[in-house]
Amino acid sequence: MVFLQLLLMLLLILVAAEVFTNALEHLGERLGISEGVTGSIFAAVGTALPETLVPLLAIFSYTSSTGDSHAGHDIGVGAILGAPLMLATLSISLMAFSVLKRRGAHGHIRPERTGLIRDLNFFILAFIFATIAMFIPHTEALVRYGISILMILTYFVYVLMTIKASKGLVEEGHATEAEDIMMLSRLGLPTNMATIVLQLLIGLGLLIAGAKGFINEVETAAAILGVSALLLSLLIIPIATELPEKVNSILWIRKGKDTLAFGNITGAMVFQGTLLPAIGIMLTDWAPRQEVALGILITLLAAIWVRYRIAKGGLLVWHLLVNGLFYLAYLAIVLS
Repeated sequence: MVFLQLLLMLLLILVAAEVFTNALEHLGERLGISEGVTGSIFAAVGTALPETLVPLLAIFSYTSSTGDSHAGHDIGVGAILGAPLMLATLSISLMAFSVLKRRGAHGHIRPERTGLIRDLNFFILAFIFATIAMFIPHTEALVRYGISILMILTYFVYVLMTIKASKGLVEEGHATEAEDIMMLSRLGLPTNMATIVLQLLIGLGLLIAGAKGFINEVETAAAILGVSALLLSLLIIPIATELPEKVNSILWIRKGKDTLAFGNITGAMVFQGTLLPAIGIMLTDWAPRQEVALGILITLLAAIWVRYRIAKGGLLVWHLLVNGLFYLAYLAIVLS
């Protein structure tokens, strides 16, 4: 029954992602904004809500209900760091797998270059801050809180720069365009801002419900398998919480909307690499334990690899498949 319910939650997430992306394309088109803003901010923040809730619930609810702050902090830290790890490695490689047959290993991936570079630069910078914070003693509370505040400000600067670049990108032909009619319009409703927002809320609600249901079933399965709390939060929970980003990006890249597909992933990386680690630094022990330090290292290497390939002239499908190898390497080391 557990695995049947996992399958049903997965199907719900797939349907919800289609509803959400369809409405988001119409919202971006109606507002006249670039694909970069639509993918990196709107889609990324919207679909990041499930994994944003998980560490907060783990740190507060789990601790208060069980009295075990150590376990709550383990799940919280693992969920915070596991999400960027999953996005930078497995999620990016799944995009490549989804177009491997159509484009070939040497086929080109063509996201809008300046936006992708901006996303990766901000993410790498923020994750370096998060790494430094791990080695600052807890007695230096002011320094740790200072780094947290700096990371929060980093995200707001990123949002302002992304929005500022939108007008120029629209003029260059990178405006968000909706290919399919609104799903609610197929039911006879008009396509206007009210119905767009309504469909967005429906899609987002279904995404959150599906992700939460999936997480609950994954936790049940993990308990049956005897997996530790930290390993659960680093490896298993992110698979569930990152499903919306994975599915959205696969849908977009298969339609040839590479900027939206990448922006959804890298925008979520920036969101989860700034705000969530800032919370972790302030509210948990945030120490450089082996699994945590390795996860940060692998995540940074995967992001730097994509940034390097962009600087060398462009992305090919096989370049993104390498990110999947980073994830397999992490699994092999941790599970051994």
